Amino acid sequence: MADPIRFIDAEEVRERLDHRICIDLMRGAMIALAEGRSRQLLRGIIDLDGGDLFGVMPGALDGAGFGAKIISIFPAAAAHGSSHQGVIILFDRVSGAPVCVIDASEVTAIRTAAASAAATDALARPAASRLAIIGTGEQAWHHVAAIRYVRSLTDVRIWGRAPEKAEELADRVTRDLGLTAQVAASVAEAAVGADIICTLTGAAEPILLNGHIADGVHINAVGSSRAGPSEIDIALVARARFVPDHREGVLAQGAEYLRARDAGVITEAHVLPEVGHVFSGAAPGRLTALDVTIYKSLGSIVQDLASAAWLWKTYSS
Repeated sequence: MADPIRFIDAEEVRERLDHRICIDLMRGAMIALAEGRSRQLLRGIIDLDGGDLFGVMPGALDGAGFGAKIISIFPAAAAHGSSHQGVIILFDRVSGAPVCVIDASEVTAIRTAAASAAATDALARPAASRLAIIGTGEQAWHHVAAIRYVRSLTDVRIWGRAPEKAEELADRVTRDLGLTAQVAASVAEAAVGADIICTLTGAAEPILLNGHIADGVHINAVGSSRAGPSEIDIALVARARFVPDHREGVLAQGAEYLRARDAGVITEAHVLPEVGHVFSGAAPGRLTALDVTIYKSLGSIVQDLASAAWLWKTYSS
């Protein structure tokens, strides 16, 4: 008789999968992806109209198993919790049986920020200490919480369309993480003097512009996960060393890349080897202290499978 399927809810994910652990999981998962030790299809997205989406992300990861994330993205739901709602289903590679179903909202929130932190560790200047957060959703909190593990942060500046939410986030960062945090009146103000910038919004048109960015800055471009909405202007994309999480995915669905390509300012060659190759040392990331670097995050099923397998195996052991 098959073992019962284990269900892991959001509360258990929060209790067990902390950012520090997940950063290491993401490094391993992205190296495996870059080295061909995983298989995945491009995410399938159904537009439900009104900004709502339904997505399916199937894949397999050596040592973790195989499975899929099935998720809805409803921006309006963020006011009551998470805009990303769904489940990750993990199958055992030996038996072929489903072994675990996990709340996808919490895993997605943690693993996305942990992947950005791993990329920041590899691409930001070693002395980078000033962080700008563009956006006030759940990813904003998680990115501060994760990036503090890879750089000694001295200052966090937060911009959001709703100043009261930015104030609440700044207060939480100061209270719970012990970091100095303040609200910026504009994206440009947040970016001034920043060493690391995270764009974490649902912006349909670019809000972070080339003129905002000094030499040497590292940017995690996270908010847009499909073709269409773009947070960063084409001049900044063209200026930067542009490192994808999954090159095939970014070439097909990365909005910032697609806009710059369609405008004729870059070609496919501008998209560098995947961040997993940078993690393993197979490809360079930052070349000089003056480089602007962009980590383009679409999110990958291998990140979900690595997190799910860790949750399952540590529970089972």
